[in-house]
Amino acid sequence: MQLGHCICDPRKPCPCSLLVQQDLCPCAGEEEPLGEAPIRLTEWVQSAGCASKIDQAALQRILAGLPSPADPRVLVGMPAGDDAGVYQLDERTALVQTVDVFTPPVDDPYAFGQIAAANSLSDVYAMGGRPVTALSIVGFPAGRLPDEVLRQILHGGLDKMAEAGVAVIGGHSIKENEIKAGFAVTGLIDPRRIATNAAARPGDRLVLTKPLGTGIVAFAARIGRAAPESAAAAVRWMAALNRRAAELMIEFEAHACTDVTGFGLLGHLKSMAAASRVDVELAWDELPLLPGVLDCVAAGIIPGSVERNRESSADALAAVEGADPAWIDILFDAQTSGGLLISLPGGAAEALVARLRREGMEEAAIVGRVVAEGTGRISVRGPAGGPGRQERKETHAMSCCGDARDPSKALPAAVGAEATEKFRAFLDAANGPGALGARTKRAMAIALSVLARCGPCVKYHTRKAKEEGFSPEEIEEAAWMAIAFGGSPAMMFYHETKQSP
Repeated sequence: MQLGHCICDPRKPCPCSLLVQQDLCPCAGEEEPLGEAPIRLTEWVQSAGCASKIDQAALQRILAGLPSPADPRVLVGMPAGDDAGVYQLDERTALVQTVDVFTPPVDDPYAFGQIAAANSLSDVYAMGGRPVTALSIVGFPAGRLPDEVLRQILHGGLDKMAEAGVAVIGGHSIKENEIKAGFAVTGLIDPRRIATNAAARPGDRLVLTKPLGTGIVAFAARIGRAAPESAAAAVRWMAALNRRAAELMIEFEAHACTDVTGFGLLGHLKSMAAASRVDVELAWDELPLLPGVLDCVAAGIIPGSVERNRESSADALAAVEGADPAWIDILFDAQTSGGLLISLPGGAAEALVARLRREGMEEAAIVGRVVAEGTGRISVRGPAGGPGRQERKETHAMSCCGDARDPSKALPAAVGAEATEKFRAFLDAANGPGALGARTKRAMAIALSVLARCGPCVKYHTRKAKEEGFSPEEIEEAAWMAIAFGGSPAMMFYHETKQSP
């Protein structure tokens, strides 16, 4: 009070409003009592997960011209733009080092700690290294959130590091308005077997070990629009270690590797292709996607990181053939703790994918190829008609009166919660791919909607079919199968439905 201002914030007078109203003085170490309301970590950050990182183009501008060490023992340094740095100790041993910190992509503190640890380890795995020690780094609004929240974040990180066989030997914390967590990781690597991002060769195949879409699904969950199964799948994959994939990558003698994180698949592939001086092609219908991602994109649920990554990486996109423009958003989606993108010969790629799937990485897939020597250009080849691989993996909602993931749209409000849940389970089972693929069932749904003369059903399934790549001729043919059974009344109904808004 004698100074005339608050010690914590000199811009405020003393006594401050908190001292006047609640007789609490933060300058003296007194804290406000914390409420009992549930805490959502994502409400304490602006951008979630790897989307909180500086975009690729801006980072390149900032780093341009900065000095780099001339030490010959630095085998991979800052100018390489690789996943981690490598420093040689002797002929058979080198250190591989990285640091990674980001904001929570999920609301559960323990899960966030696990994801932060898995993500920090990934850069060492991408180089083919074995992480051995780590230092934790956290930013936390101490005094504004309960201590137990930070304890659970650290607990999750420590458990995941223990799973990886890594010793956490210390750390650093700062008082921050936003929540942040990560680790500085040190590993060991044989300098003769470093998997950089700069050695992809013409004829190689590209293997991706985790499904895409974590940024989109996390954003959808943040605004309450993600299906529970989508959010759960995203958390499971984000918390999964890339350790075994890295071990197998070395076993199968991969030429190059990078992990797919904040710059999106296109951004990281752009870096690999440019560093390797090759042109590459992606096969859309082979890309593994998280369940619900296509639905989110169709509904316009797109995080801002997609646009930032597009601005940074779209210049590398040479051609897109047969792919819906909306699908391309997924390729720019910022991944949090994504999979490894591995370049290796075709036969080895097939064997690697088979081995990965046997060992629990069921979404691993060959997603593209290195076409030829070049300048880092990327082409995307879309499927002949539909979401391709995704139709085998994703349960498409096909209830006759709306989305099976939202039974409230298909049932009266008076129906009890138990019956609603049972009906939802039935719809998921009936409409999901089985002996008949999702594409066949979509055509059947159009035909049955016409035969049942349900206007909203026809519009819904026609719209979904277009999103999934059906041609107008295919939709018409499905409808005419119903007309063949229903006769003139079905034909008149279909024509009227098409003409109505």
